[in-house]
Amino acid sequence: MGKRQADIIKELTDKQVLFHLYLTQIVVLIVSLIIGYLLFDNIDSFLNLWDLKDINIILVGGSTAVIVIMIDFMLMKYLPKSMYDDGGINERIFQNRGIAHIFGLCLLIALAEEILFRGVIQTHFGIMIASIIFALLHIRYLYKWVLLISVVLLSFLLGYIYEVTGNLAITVFAHFMIDFVFAVKIRMENR
Repeated sequence: MGKRQADIIKELTDKQVLFHLYLTQIVVLIVSLIIGYLLFDNIDSFLNLWDLKDINIILVGGSTAVIVIMIDFMLMKYLPKSMYDDGGINERIFQNRGIAHIFGLCLLIALAEEILFRGVIQTHFGIMIASIIFALLHIRYLYKWVLLISVVLLSFLLGYIYEVTGNLAITVFAHFMIDFVFAVKIRMENR
């Protein structure tokens, strides 16, 4: 399946890759809204998950991102590329984008995924269910043990941070920073 997904991506035009990325993130947001509407008592109970004035957005979210990025860079340095290669999917997504576009894409991805997995699923069903579904959503990683372990550990780490802080903005920031750094790295390597 993972190989087929990479082959399908290779056959798509750049415009189609971008369309499908935006489509999947919009679907994730819509699913979040529908499930959230059904599970939250009211909009205030959802809005209470956010504290945009919390300094821990930078301190905890930022330091988490830096640690994850450093570990990933070490893995990339010492492991063969075949162990962490996702079939070129991330390259197709980010290699031809400008920095501002990458910024917007990474923000959309972080917001959509964190709202669904931490904000809706984890809040109502727990960290275990949220992390398992998060890993399953990243299906292309299921066939590479290094990527699978990384995505599962990252999901549990973000889930733990959300459990401890109760602030969804912190996990969104951490998720965004991790994605943004690696997306910019991909862009720079392919110039």
